[in-house]
Amino acid sequence: MVGTWSWKVPADDVCGICRGPFDGCCPDCKIPGDDCPLIWGKCTHVFHMHCLMKWIQTETSRNLCPMDRRPWETATS
Repeated sequence: MVGTWSWKVPADDVCGICRGPFDGCCPDCKIPGDDCPLIWGKCTHVFHMHCLMKWIQTETSRNLCPMDRRPWETATS
């Protein structure tokens, strides 16, 4: 038996930072899944969590969404 998983995002969506598909993993990870989660902002943009954490740590990010430059706030479910 083989199992599969997928995130609840459109199949053609990609991370706005690394441009990698969400059904794959970020450039830092080797295997997609729970160890490479996605993170949603209140602005509705979605990123690989590791990509966003790297972005937020840069001096130029100023804690803003990389897509629309609004203050980054993580969405709560």
